[in-house]
This record gives sequence, C-alpha cells and structure tokens, in this order.
Amino acid sequence: MNLKTTNQREDEILRALARVGGSCRVSFLANELGVTLETIRRNVRNLEERSIVRKVHGGVHLLEDILEPTLESRLDKKVDAKEKLAKAVAEIISDGDSVFLDIGSTTAYVAKALKNHKDLFVVTNSVVVANELAAHNNNRVYMAGGELRPHDGGAFGVEAQELIKRLNVRFAILSVGAVNADLGFMLHDLQEANLARIAIESAQVRVVVADGEKLGKRAPVTLQAAQDINLFFTDVQPSRSIEKMLIENEIDLVVTDGPGPD
Repeated sequence: MNLKTTNQREDEILRALARVGGSCRVSFLANELGVTLETIRRNVRNLEERSIVRKVHGGVHLLEDILEPTLESRLDKKVDAKEKLAKAVAEIISDGDSVFLDIGSTTAYVAKALKNHKDLFVVTNSVVVANELAAHNNNRVYMAGGELRPHDGGAFGVEAQELIKRLNVRFAILSVGAVNADLGFMLHDLQEANLARIAIESAQVRVVVADGEKLGKRAPVTLQAAQDINLFFTDVQPSRSIEKMLIENEIDLVVTDGPGPD
C-alpha cells in the first residue's frame, strides 16, 4: 500500500477533505477545485487504490489514520516526550548557530528549548517558532513570507521557498507525520514536503525529530530524501525494520527514552 500522493491535485483533494471534516460529495470537490467531475473521480480512484480515501455513493471519505490534528491539539499531546526530544536536539546546537525550524509541534518544543541560547540565526515558516525566539538573547529571526495557514500558523508558497533557498543554515530541524521502514519519513501535506526538501538542500546538518507514536505509521506524502538526513531523534527504540532503514541511509539514531515495540 503506497500512501504517496502523485500530483498537486491529489494533495488539493486531501486538503479539501480535511477542511470539511474528512467527508464530502464528489461534486463538492469538483466545484471547490474548479475541475470536472471526471477529473475528480479519476484522482479519487487513484487515492482509493492506495487506501488513502474511500469512495461511497457519490461521496468520498478520508481515512482517519492519515488526518493530522491541528497544531494546537498536537502541542498538548505527549508533552513529556516532546520536551525530552527538544532538550536533546537543543544540546547539539551552540550559541551563534544558524538553524531552520519547520511548523511541527515537536519543533515548536525545540524552539522553547533554545530560549537560553544566544546569537542564533533562525529561519522558520512557523509563527509559533518565530514568537518563541524573536527578540531574545540577540537572536536574528527570519520569518518566511506568505499567507499564514489558520490551522497551524505556517507560511508556504513562493515567498517562503525563496527565502529558505537564499539563507543557508547549519541545521535543518524537521518534524514528520510518520516514520516507515519501507517509505522512510512521511508528511501529511505536499506543501510541507516541498518546503522541507528546500530546507534540506540549504542545510549542512539535517535532523528529523519525531516521537514514538509516529514510528511504523504512514502519511500521504513521502519526504523522498531519507538518504539526505543525518540525524533522527525519537523517544523510543525503533523496530528492527526501521533501524535497518536508518542504517541503509546512513542516518544516526538518537533515542531519548526506553525501548518501544519491535
């Protein structure tokens, strides 16, 4: 089962479904995206074949296990684990370092863990991260431009991409929605994946951080850059199959807590 979206319209369909609670009629999607019913049906068939959606009686349902909660709700989940992860990540960053932080809830905790660092050069597309680190300890914070999304306060689009391309950093700290032995690191949103790839290209050290709840899961979009990741921080020992994926891609593993299920 492959949960990777193959084009922009499939991603738009998933985001439209998420906005309306995960279920709607095919005709609504056609009107929402400004395309024909047949175009929507073709894309829905492709998504259904990969078990991303289910089509029933003229409607389509987004499968619950790929819906990502809002940032606000994610910030309140697994707080202890995320604080430990954030502290471990912050320990590899020194005063004066340059770092990109994305819009994930775990990276928001990393920003909090960096509050005592000084002279940081920070690039982010997250208003939460920018608020945490701007105007503190002589930090320089660059907020990627563009419209802020209402559900997570993240900026995407051409403006954000252009800024991140121009500002090379030492560390890229990235969150993911799932870690899969077969498909690597996965996200819930194509825009997030596109921006993450640019950040990976613009950084010297690429770090993925994810709590143990993400291990062995799947999400709609594959990051497609596992071989470019240098460090993976998690709070439980991954399964042997995920460990094998990490070793094959020469990714160093940092575990902040006890063993997880095999």
